[in-house]
Amino acid sequence: MKLVTVHLNTVIPEDYHGKRLDQTLAELFPDYSRERIKTWILAGNCLVDGQSKRPRDLVIGGEVVVVNAEVAEHTAWQAEDLAAFLEIVYEDADIIVINKPMNCVVHPGSGNATGTLVNALLQHAPELKNIPRAGIVHRLDKDTTGLMVVARSLPAHTSLVEQLQQRQVQRGYEAIVNGLMISGGKVDEPIGRSANNRVKMAVVHSGGKPAVTHYRVLNKFRMHTHIAVQLETGRTHQIRVHMEHIRHSIVGDKVYGRLRLAKGVSHELNEAIRTFPRQALHAKKLGLIHPVSGEEMLWEVPLPADMRALLKLLHADVKAVK
Repeated sequence: MKLVTVHLNTVIPEDYHGKRLDQTLAELFPDYSRERIKTWILAGNCLVDGQSKRPRDLVIGGEVVVVNAEVAEHTAWQAEDLAAFLEIVYEDADIIVINKPMNCVVHPGSGNATGTLVNALLQHAPELKNIPRAGIVHRLDKDTTGLMVVARSLPAHTSLVEQLQQRQVQRGYEAIVNGLMISGGKVDEPIGRSANNRVKMAVVHSGGKPAVTHYRVLNKFRMHTHIAVQLETGRTHQIRVHMEHIRHSIVGDKVYGRLRLAKGVSHELNEAIRTFPRQALHAKKLGLIHPVSGEEMLWEVPLPADMRALLKLLHADVKAVK
């Protein structure tokens, strides 16, 4: 088994004051389990302001954390020729930016050992086997399309994880939601595992992680709204959960959605909404600081064909009643 050295560093945010060190680092370094981080702390691989600490020690906020540890490379993840999953928008020696299609699982897992984005990436860039989680620093759901960045080197991985933690990465989405929104706004509600359904996430005020979503109206239709969404945080299913929480679930969302069909609209539009095959959510913009050059970079990709087709029908419906 080949070992790969991992270098991580961060500054503990002030809002972690009073939390255990192992719990704090598990949240700040989500690519690694709490047990693995605890092992690193006990082995002296994790220094806080240059000193070794115990997993149960409480943090204050503002401490500088440096981790130097070894992990096994992901030899179990196999490279596969899945060119359809790799629409590369940009790449260099340190990062790869892709436009992820729908029906594409990011990581291999239970029931998805092959045929994932990671399998495709390992075929394109074999060196990713030496990077934690094959360079994936943030994920999109299986049926959410759009932009993702992949770290191609260990320094890039460390930098991108830190930028995400410090909320420096710009992530702009577009969605088509149920119901008529009057104006834009912000959802600032913590998210955690649902107590009623462990497969789902939910707004959880006791024990949930902070989550902030900004949205603004792009187009209003009779019973639906086209919105732009900006993330401050990146919790699992965040946009889908927050939109459902404010009673504007995303069209096509089979987990969090509520089907709404307008009276008097064309059969074609009603069928398009009823049978939309996925959540109508697209990661359209991605901005970050290049982890090596320090250059500010921004990418934008157009909406996929299925969302464009639905918007065309919605616009035609509005014109038909004028």
